[in-house]
Amino acid sequence: MTRYSRKKGNHGYTAKRKQLKVKRRTKDLDEIDNDLEPQNAENLLNQPIDLDVAGSAQHYCLHCARYFIDDNALQAHFRTKVHKRRLKALEAEPYSVKEAEAAGGIGTYVAPKKRKMETQKSK
Repeated sequence: MTRYSRKKGNHGYTAKRKQLKVKRRTKDLDEIDNDLEPQNAENLLNQPIDLDVAGSAQHYCLHCARYFIDDNALQAHFRTKVHKRRLKALEAEPYSVKEAEAAGGIGTYVAPKKRKMETQKSK
């Protein structure tokens, strides 16, 4: 008879489970879409120095909502699969209340359009 492997994930302690679930939570696509508007993007790319954030908040990827230590790390991130997948996901317009009502029978439904997403320009 063999031993059973121990189950991981803190199934009995719900507070710990909730904590683990949101530990590495990132911004959702609709929040990032809001950040891509020109006035918001300008503020995020030109942030004041903040020593509590990686790279003093000077190297930020708009599409992934991540801070990087230096420009080399940011440029390397632009070539990764994670960044390219995020660009692909942002090509579709975010789901809106108007679209939900149209799908439910109020108004006419127009399918979301594809957008052209490009990596941000570095400083």
